[in-house]
Amino acid sequence: MLYFAAVFFIVAVIAGLLGFTGVAAGAVEIIRILFVFFVALFVVSLVIGLKRRR
Repeated sequence: MLYFAAVFFIVAVIAGLLGFTGVAAGAVEIIRILFVFFVALFVVSLVIGLKRRR
């Protein structure tokens, strides 16, 4: 999943540099969704890790 986030980021940067703003905007939206997903997974993992420690 993190691989896809990196790929979409690179696509967004290249598309932005070449002037394809529609493609860049679409890639940025996908990156935002993946970022929120990874943050949520991090928080869940953190909470579960803290509960197991006790």
